[in-house]
Amino acid sequence: MIRLFKHYIPHAVILVGVIDLILLYLAGDLSWRLRAAQIGMDPGATSDRFWQLGGHSIVMLTAMIAVGVYGPEALRSMRYAAARLMVAISFGIIGLAFLDFIAGGGNFWRSTLAYAMLGSVFALVLNRLLVGAAVGADAFRRQILVLGAGQRAERLRQLSLRPESGFRIAGFIAMTRAQPVVPSPVLRDEIDNLTDHVEGLGISEVVLALEERRNALPLADLLRIKTTGVHVNDFSSFIERETGRVDLETVNPSWLIFNDGFSSGQMVSRALKRLFDIVASGLVLLVTAPVILLFALLVCLDSRGPAFYRQTRVGLYGQPFSVIKLRSMCTDAEASGAQWAAKDDPRVTRVGNLIRKTRIDELPQLWTVLKGEMSFVGPRPERPEFVADLEQHLPYYAERHMVKPGITGWAQINYPYGASIEDARHKLEYDLYYAKNYSPFLDLLILLQTLRVVLWNEGAR
Repeated sequence: MIRLFKHYIPHAVILVGVIDLILLYLAGDLSWRLRAAQIGMDPGATSDRFWQLGGHSIVMLTAMIAVGVYGPEALRSMRYAAARLMVAISFGIIGLAFLDFIAGGGNFWRSTLAYAMLGSVFALVLNRLLVGAAVGADAFRRQILVLGAGQRAERLRQLSLRPESGFRIAGFIAMTRAQPVVPSPVLRDEIDNLTDHVEGLGISEVVLALEERRNALPLADLLRIKTTGVHVNDFSSFIERETGRVDLETVNPSWLIFNDGFSSGQMVSRALKRLFDIVASGLVLLVTAPVILLFALLVCLDSRGPAFYRQTRVGLYGQPFSVIKLRSMCTDAEASGAQWAAKDDPRVTRVGNLIRKTRIDELPQLWTVLKGEMSFVGPRPERPEFVADLEQHLPYYAERHMVKPGITGWAQINYPYGASIEDARHKLEYDLYYAKNYSPFLDLLILLQTLRVVLWNEGAR
């Protein structure tokens, strides 16, 4: 994987994305030349249209990222990829037409956009047909050697079996004579020189997956392996990189303290994030005000009670604040006390079901963002009643409050809607990853991917 602005991106995604960007550029140029030939006009040099073609490519690529074209499913399934490509290209064309209107027109002709749309779909599908086989093969998977043969090693083996996995396990080394969990490990005592063994297998990374490090940490072996240029990683850091979450089962306070990350509180990052929140929330509130008012009326017509409701949530540094949402449940939904939302929850009204699936009920929270109590991106704020219970059951739960809560977040785009302590545990792992690896780039990625969640109704309840 490649680490870009503290976030890990698979090599396969980078490769396909770069080829896509080149093909989009060429499709835009070809569409211009085709239209110029039809009307008998000199197309001119490609360099003369660099900014138009570059803008076309970037807008299209952004739309593709937003709808999940580079997700694991899209890289595995041609049908899945083609469906998302069609949606992405359509959104991209609409975006280019809008930008052309804002810029005064003349940069993107409707005819050239139509040709570019057809050319882009053909080229991008062809790219996946030609490159897809290689992306899914071992050629793009790193060879790793696992030191350990217990439960942690088995977790790595299961992770390597996923189709989207970016690594292949070349072998397991049992460092003790304890009963192994993984099949066919090699005992350390049977290997004369571990460094030569690593080089002979063509290993690019060694992962330490010992159940107990005390008196079992092979420091001399690890030092020799490291000095030969092979990357050595511990289990928690490897899981974080490969899954985009912090593994609560194995992480410890010292790992969180001494590991890289948790820089979201830096002055420049904080100022940029706040500036974006003010500008974006103000603009979106202005644009969506008619939508909010329309559905507020529908909520009132659908069931008795107010259109909006306030609810106390836990925010930055554990401070309580009030969120405003469109009411999606009946007014006596929590007459017996606070409770998790359930699938097909009978408390949800007819209009409430619609606004929950489309996330329209979240729009009034933009006012909370504008006030500074929330951000566009961050861990979803929970209710005090749930927080008190979750802090008792989940380690490091309080650490998620070290960043400002958000309307959307890393957990929301990676984990389906959850309504239990176990679900909260999985979401906490993603929230900790976000807090640890925050950057404006990660915020942008989350905002774009939120469109995918809304379009395909992923996680709504």
